[in-house]
Amino acid sequence: MIVDGRSALVVDPGDAAPVWAACAAQDLDLCGILVTHHHHDHVGGIAALCARRAVPVWGPAGEDIPGRTVALDDGARVHVPGIALEFTVLAVPGHTRGHIAYYAEPADSAPVLLCGDTLFSAGCGRLFEGTAQQMHASLQRLAALPEATRVYCAHEYTMSNLQFAARVEPGSAALHDHAAWCAQQRAAQLPTLPSTIGQELRINPFLRLDAPELRASLSGHCGRSPRDAVDAFALLRRWKDEA
Repeated sequence: MIVDGRSALVVDPGDAAPVWAACAAQDLDLCGILVTHHHHDHVGGIAALCARRAVPVWGPAGEDIPGRTVALDDGARVHVPGIALEFTVLAVPGHTRGHIAYYAEPADSAPVLLCGDTLFSAGCGRLFEGTAQQMHASLQRLAALPEATRVYCAHEYTMSNLQFAARVEPGSAALHDHAAWCAQQRAAQLPTLPSTIGQELRINPFLRLDAPELRASLSGHCGRSPRDAVDAFALLRRWKDEA
């Protein structure tokens, strides 16, 4: 949820109840809904939210989004009344065919990325509808954003992702240090998110396909060397799926 004064913009509401609870607790007015893709855990609360308060719903043009009032393509700009941020839409297919992300550059703080299930901390989404080539290109697009960009992904999968990343790059000091910090956060019932693009470039195996230790681990696991970066991504994603 993005809060500006008393206005609240919710992202990927899989359930309406926590949205209303947060609004009630903080005396907020729901002013809009942003959606990254069509999976139920991202859209399941839209109908109930809009039944109680008619608000605009922005979502990808290439997918069937319940209650969508504004269809978005790559490069579109989103300005939500009551929210100071203006978002640029980034097409990032792979997890689903029409998946989009939202990117904003606040005047007084680091950039913000709302990336749904495309990029996770130390991981990425499964390929449910798109191809390895699409997902690799989408991740490269996000990796090119400023390193200070705050990464707000949709799920707290960090600890399990870090366990896999440590199998792929067991000698990484950056991974070891970040895993220790994340374990402290979770023990205190605090999130590991947001991450940053800079952090992900240091710890996320799906953004580190050229790292020598990763390539060696991948070749050892698969019994062959990757032909190119897309092949390396496909092999790594398959390994993660089977882990």
